[in-house]
Amino acid sequence: MHVTVSLHHKVQMPKKTYFFLILILGSLTALGPFSIDMYLPGFPAIAKDLNTTAAKVSLSLSGYFVGISLGQLLYGPLLDRFGRKKPLFIGLVVYILASIGCAFTTSIDGLIVFRIIQAIGSCAAAVASVAMVRDLFPVSENAKVFSLLLLVVGVSPMIAPTVGGYVTAMFGWHAVFFILTGMGIAILLATILWLPDSYKPDKSMSLKPKPIIMNFLAVIREPQFYTYSITGAVAFAGLFAYVAGSPIVFMEVFHTDEKVYGWIFAFLSVGFIGSSQLNTFFLRRFSSEQVVNAALICQVIIGIAFLIAALSGLLTLTFTLVFLFLFLCCVGYTFPNAAALSLAPFSKNAGSASALMGAFQMGMGTLISVAISMFEVPSLIPMVAAMAFSASAALLILVIGRKFITTKVEVSAGADGGVMH
Repeated sequence: MHVTVSLHHKVQMPKKTYFFLILILGSLTALGPFSIDMYLPGFPAIAKDLNTTAAKVSLSLSGYFVGISLGQLLYGPLLDRFGRKKPLFIGLVVYILASIGCAFTTSIDGLIVFRIIQAIGSCAAAVASVAMVRDLFPVSENAKVFSLLLLVVGVSPMIAPTVGGYVTAMFGWHAVFFILTGMGIAILLATILWLPDSYKPDKSMSLKPKPIIMNFLAVIREPQFYTYSITGAVAFAGLFAYVAGSPIVFMEVFHTDEKVYGWIFAFLSVGFIGSSQLNTFFLRRFSSEQVVNAALICQVIIGIAFLIAALSGLLTLTFTLVFLFLFLCCVGYTFPNAAALSLAPFSKNAGSASALMGAFQMGMGTLISVAISMFEVPSLIPMVAAMAFSASAALLILVIGRKFITTKVEVSAGADGGVMH
């Protein structure tokens, strides 16, 4: 099914075609979350096999965040300059080769390097899927399609670690990367066979550093953007602290096995996913700014209480799960509304603003996961302290940044606060 779809004259497509497009775009969107979460239950096994520590293994997660940060800024101009499919094909091939490298590596340094390359490859899938929604579907359908893709992003962290836990327990951690390789190959074949050409290459798009940098600088100078994008990124870093620290906390501190860890991760994902879906309901009565204020204050209170309990030695597995669930619920409200407010001032530069916001988000994730990996002794404290710090710093940034916003662009009431990037 090789179809060329015009950007400006979209026609009603057959239901079968619509289904295939949603399936392929959903697969592209799911590749990143699966690559992040599926190998988490294997941290202790990887550490033992590569003769290192689980904390050092978490640097491979930090490396993945580095790759995504770079890829966010790289693929935007490439997808406009060369069309959607060529950069996507190249990215998927890079992802497949890097996944094979992860499976066969014999050192932790090799795993970290291959994870960075794997992330750069997978980022093509994430960025292209968003761009192609705008290309292939009428504007009236975009919100519906993005909702479906957001659901895929939300469900993936529930499925990936659970499957990864069973795969690791039965076949070893190498098998996880063989499965990811297979996913990459299947998605590549699907894009070649069924994904339409949705965008003609724009040869006028400059790939020279100066115009690209100037475009990004124009976005950064907007006070509403830097206030809410940095607030959202720092608040969201609490989620990255949880992802980076949870294998150590649950499998080395509380001594759960890979299968139980997978189910715990799936359960806690319900908090983040559920609150992000309920966000639309609250936006019918409150503005995004009001939701951000309330959620961030709650996030700070829960984070500080969590830290006090950890320092006092009062945390059991049950109490840890309760605190994490509540904290992740707050993140589910804070980040999407902060993202919506940060992008609200833009129309022409929305793509660049989205890319920068994603880079900020992954950059903070990298920093906080590296900080956690520096603590060699298994403990709750690094993860919990990082979560409390991220929430408190985000609230401080929001309070200070608002003073520089002279003209605020509001998010329309009833709009979905979620954003794809």
